[in-house]
Formats: sequence, C-alpha cells, structure tokens
Amino acid sequence: MSDQHPTGSATVGAARTPGTWGLRTDLLRHGAGHSSDKVGYVELFFDLVFVFAVTQLSHSLIAHPDLTTLVHTLILGAAVWYLWIDTTWVTNWLDPDRLPVRTMLMVLMALGLLMSSAIPEAFGDKALLFAVPYVMIQVGRSAFAALALNRHWSENGAGFLRITAWVSVSGVLWVVGALVDDSARLALWAAAVLVDYAGPRAMFAVPFFGRTDPRTWTVRADHMAERVGLFVIISLGESIIITGTAFAELDVTGVTLLSFAAAFASTVLMWLLYFDRSERRATEFFARADSTTGMVAQTAYTYVPLLLVLGIVGTAVADELVMLHPLGHAEHGAPHTDPWTAGLVCGAAAVYLLGNLLFRRATGGRWSLPHVAGIAALLVLAAAHDRMTPLALSWWSNGVLLAVIVGDVALSRREAVPATTGSEAGTDS
Repeated sequence: MSDQHPTGSATVGAARTPGTWGLRTDLLRHGAGHSSDKVGYVELFFDLVFVFAVTQLSHSLIAHPDLTTLVHTLILGAAVWYLWIDTTWVTNWLDPDRLPVRTMLMVLMALGLLMSSAIPEAFGDKALLFAVPYVMIQVGRSAFAALALNRHWSENGAGFLRITAWVSVSGVLWVVGALVDDSARLALWAAAVLVDYAGPRAMFAVPFFGRTDPRTWTVRADHMAERVGLFVIISLGESIIITGTAFAELDVTGVTLLSFAAAFASTVLMWLLYFDRSERRATEFFARADSTTGMVAQTAYTYVPLLLVLGIVGTAVADELVMLHPLGHAEHGAPHTDPWTAGLVCGAAAVYLLGNLLFRRATGGRWSLPHVAGIAALLVLAAAHDRMTPLALSWWSNGVLLAVIVGDVALSRREAVPATTGSEAGTDS
C-alpha cells in the first residue's frame, strides 16, 4: 500500500501512521490515475437527494419573495452545501464501492431526504425535522470516517475525531435552535453555520487535542473536481426545470419567447463561465501540483463553490420572476423593474461571477479583470433598474456575462502569445 495519496498526477502528503483502534477492514481508496479517482455510481445516486434539496431551496424563495425568506434560504443553503461537501471529502478518501461505505451513503440518503423535505418549513413547524437529520448526518458520518481511517491512517482518523467534536458543537446549536421561537432560531442557526464553516479554517482545533495537520488533507483532485462539477450541474439542472415549468404555463407570445430565451441563455452562460473558463484550468493546476494541495482544495472546493450554487439558485428564481412579469410595472407610463426582481437578476449574476473569480484565484490564477469589471457592471445595472423592464434587465445581465467570457478569452489569448511562435501564436485551448 502506498504511503501517500495522489493529487492529480503527483503523489504528495504526509506518510500514513497505523493506529491502534478502528475498523480492521481497509476501506481507503488505493491506486493512482483515473480508474481510482472516478466518481462511483453510488455517489451519483447519493446526489439525487440534493437535486431535491436544491429544488426545495429555490421553490421556497419563489413562493415567498421577501428578504426574510432570502436570509432563511442563505442559511439553509449553506447548511445543505456543507453537508454535501463534507461527504465528498469522506468519499475522496474512502472507497464508495466497499460495502460499509456504500451502506453509510444509503443511510445518509434516507436522512438527507427527511431533512430536504422540511426545508420549506424549516423556520416553522418542521424545524426539528430539518435539524435532527442534519446533525445525525454530520456527526454520524464523521464518527464513521474516524473509525474507518484511524487503523490505517491515524493522522486522518484523529482529524475526523476533531471534526466530530466540531459538528457536535454546531449540532447543539442546530437542535436547540429548532426548539426556540423564530427570532432566536435565526440567530442560533446562523451561529451554527458559522461554527461549521470556521472548522476547516481553524484546522478543527480542539482543546488538549490540538489542531489537524493540513498535510493529511491530501486530495484526489480529479475526483473532487468532478464531484463539485456535478453539484454545479445539479444546480443548473434546477434552473432548466424552473425555466421549462414556468414557460409551459404561459401563453406563447413574442414576449414570453424572449423571456424564455433570456432564461435559457443565462443558464448556458453560467455553464460556460465555470466549465469552459474556470473548471478546466483548476484541473490542470492540480495536475501540475507537486506539493500538498489540501489547503488549496479546501478553499477552492469547500468554500468558494457555495457562491456558485447560490448564484445559480438566485438566477433560477429571477428567471421565473422575469418570465411571469417580463414587462414589469408601469408608473406614469414608464415600465420599470421592481427592486426585488432587479436585485435577484443582477445580484445572483454578480455572486456567480464572484464565485468564479475566487475559484480561479484559489487554483493558481490571477485576479481576472473581466470578472471584476462584470461585477461592477451588474451593480450599475441594478442601480438603473427603474429605467427598464425585467426582460430588458435580464438581457442586459446576460450581455454582461457574455462580455466577461469574451474578455476572458481575449485576455487568455494575449497572455498565450509570449509562449507560442508562428502560427500557434494567439491560440487558446
């Protein structure tokens, strides 16, 4: 058995020290290359629960278009993402084709389905139905990972004991929050999210037990990149469902066709921004890595993608609002977009661009001027919302995203010129 985990094409990380307790059966992933890093069918099956969770998040915001629901959606969305990405880290180290790991994922699926069913009323009568399964998933999965890892990789096993301690603390906040009134629940659940997200950056420090050594966070980058990419696809899929469902209920007119086209275009542009312009570069970065990349992967895959998911969900909600009221409201004969719709159209697109910008920076890229300019342009558009219809605003927002893509391609080609000669100059892969 190799003493180290592969990260991309390089083998990095601290040597594994056997522990004295834990499962005797070796459940770790082994080998190097695509065959050992591929996403298993059981992982794809597991993701079906999160298709439902994303649907619940977006539909809650559509049904209750107000600031309070937006805050609730942000808290619940952050919790759902953290639960999913933590499980992805576990299956990055444990082999999902082994029966104990597969069984764990099935149990998590059942609990996740219960949790997701409660999302629309999580800040109401179904608070416990959301909180209890969430805590059971977080604590149970972390404890299982500690048992599965420790005997064969004690450093990582000890790390998961620390993780178990952290999610137990946040778990108390989740459960107690479910038992109190609405205002206190919001504060306690917001605190629980902060505890969850602070854990990795604090190296899961526990009094008298120390901090986790980041060298144990070696990562199979191909697997991690594919898993996060699949969650982005899940989110984009929800956008497609909302667009198709909303259009199916409308009369077919020139205006509704234009609003449908705007919604579809926004989904395509978001796909291009991540998968064509950002994700590929990140995969190449990890493939070239020759040192421990766990901390880089923590930033790039644990924290930043939440912005991508929130941007996609917000855009899906905005697209439905635009399709339902493409011409907005008119005051004194001048149609305009209401602040809520404008904030979702431009704000969600800006959040998505910010997520792409930070993802590229975290994976070895420079600060992207086209992305920064695009965010600024969207803020200007939002400020001018009362001078245009929702349909016009949606198309202008799409225009900004397209301009970012074009600008990024042009900048990439210009930067490639010094490294190329002759007919190869100026090309971009």
